[in-house]
Amino acid sequence: MWSEIVTLFKSHGPLQEAYDEAILMLRASHDMFDDAVKQLHAEGALESDIYARDRQLNKYERSVRRKIVTHMAISSKPDISLGLVLTTIVIDVERIGDYTKNIVELAGAVTGPFDGLELHSEVTEIEEIMGRMFDAIVPALDGSDETQARNIIGSHEIIASKVDGHLRALCAGEALSGRSGHAATMAIYLRYLKRVSAHLKNVATSVVNPYERFGYREKGG
Repeated sequence: MWSEIVTLFKSHGPLQEAYDEAILMLRASHDMFDDAVKQLHAEGALESDIYARDRQLNKYERSVRRKIVTHMAISSKPDISLGLVLTTIVIDVERIGDYTKNIVELAGAVTGPFDGLELHSEVTEIEEIMGRMFDAIVPALDGSDETQARNIIGSHEIIASKVDGHLRALCAGEALSGRSGHAATMAIYLRYLKRVSAHLKNVATSVVNPYERFGYREKGG
C-alpha cells in the first residue's frame, strides 16, 4: 500500500514537492532533536537558534498544505487520500519540533549540564534508541521498508515501557530520592522523549497500515 502511495506522490508535481518537503521536515527534526539533547547535557548556549528552526518546520508544514490544496484545485482527478496521508505525517513531524523546543527550554531551566545520576545510563540508552529511530524513518518511508517501519514501532514500545517504569519509580521516591530538582527535570524530560518517540512511531505506521489506522497498532499485531 505505502509503496503505491509513494509512487503516486512522485508522479504528481505539487504532491511530489509536498512529499519532498515532508522528508526535509523529518531530516530537520532529527538535527533539532540531536542538538536539543546535546544542549541539555552540555554547558553553554545552543549554537543555532532552535526557535528559528522550529519556525522553519512550521513553514514547511504550511507549504505542504498549500501544495496539497493546489493539487486538489488543478488536478482533473485529485486524489484526496494522498493529501490526507501527507497532512497526517507532517502534523506528527511538526509536533516533534515542538517537543524538541521544549527540551531546549528545559535545558535553559537547569543549572549546568543535566546529569540523571543513577538514571543517567538508562536515559542515555533511550536517547540512543531514539537516534536509531530517527536514522531509520526516512529510509523506511522513501524505500517503503516495512521491516524498518516495524523496528521503529517496536522501538517506541520499548521506550514507552522504560519511561513508564522510570516515572513510577520517580513518583514512588525509588529513584533520585531526596533530589527533587533532578527528579522533576528527569520526569519532564522522560515525558518529552516518550512523546517524540510516539510521533516517530505514528509516522512509521503509515508504511504498514491503511490510512484509518495511522498511529495505531498494526492489525493482527
